[in-house]
Amino acid sequence: MLQVTADIAIDDSEIEERFIRSSGPGGQNVNKVATAVQLRFDAWRSPAIDDRMRLRLRALAGTRLTANGVLVIEARRHRTQAQNRDDARGRLVALLREAARTPRRRRATVPPRASQEQRVDNKKRRARTKLARGRVSGDE
Repeated sequence: MLQVTADIAIDDSEIEERFIRSSGPGGQNVNKVATAVQLRFDAWRSPAIDDRMRLRLRALAGTRLTANGVLVIEARRHRTQAQNRDDARGRLVALLREAARTPRRRRATVPPRASQEQRVDNKKRRARTKLARGRVSGDE
């Protein structure tokens, strides 16, 4: 079980891991050993995730989420399979925790009168400056 929050846990059977060859550090080992991890998690079919969390996950994941709702995370920072596997799982947990957090509702506010007047004064001052840059008319 992969514990995301106190009440959300992902079963290991829902996570598919493939080990692929990695670019980057490793010397000759890079060409021989598949150390990079491609972690796949089907977020749309997971019973651990509710619909609101799925929507937030879609926004957060971006291109890492396929059209079928499968989240794909690749980890290739480290030289060993175990470290890359832990890295991929950690990134999955971080992304799911972020999606589980409900955003605060925005409270509409009105800017103070002083700041409104200051903004208008700045606009007028800037307009006068630009107007002064125009062509000079008259007796040339």
